[in-house]
Amino acid sequence: MTLDQEPTPPQTQLRLNDAVDMRYLLREYYDLYRKIASGGSTKIRSHQRAVREAIGRVIKANPPVVLRTPDRLPVTDHLRRSIDLGRKDQMVSMVRALDAVRDDLSWEYGYEKIPKGLAQKYGYAEIAGPKGPIRTTEVILGVVLFAPGCTYPAHAHNGITESYVCLSGAVSENHQGVYTPGSMIFNPPEQLHRITVSDIDPALLAYAWIAPPEILTSNTMNFRRSK
Repeated sequence: MTLDQEPTPPQTQLRLNDAVDMRYLLREYYDLYRKIASGGSTKIRSHQRAVREAIGRVIKANPPVVLRTPDRLPVTDHLRRSIDLGRKDQMVSMVRALDAVRDDLSWEYGYEKIPKGLAQKYGYAEIAGPKGPIRTTEVILGVVLFAPGCTYPAHAHNGITESYVCLSGAVSENHQGVYTPGSMIFNPPEQLHRITVSDIDPALLAYAWIAPPEILTSNTMNFRRSK
């Protein structure tokens, strides 16, 4: 640097309180897990409370927000339709908050090897977590998108308690029930689950993972054969 050059000011790291749309979306997740019904299940109610408490800690910590280069997948061609459907239902507030940040989302598969057919019909975007724009190890929050007619093979998560909330479309898990906007799917750790999607429209689901930080940081996903 020569004497007549001005020093380059250090870049200020973006944090949650300054990333207004991301913060609003995080608040929507909090409200979602506060308002959605537990169906009288103490396990589901406990999970919902754990998610809210984790989100509360994230908001209080004001963590960094790291915006990655947005990545698309074939399934993201269905995102506009999913958001349009979500604007017509009870999940409209959550869907609007998601729409505000959708250009900043990075979509991925999460598996080292993805079945050829599934690669066209599935993808997820982490919103808060070790790899999400909102950097935290308190919880993993994100959205998963399925194209019409998708079958998401049986899989389980080691040490992770998982829930999905349907934002638009309709899905079935393990052929044991149909979930439409405003309904929750709850999967305890190690529970094998398989998801099928309506042939008519795509399905957009919000998800939350609760586990110790070391598990959230190193989580891997693998398909397993259904029993």
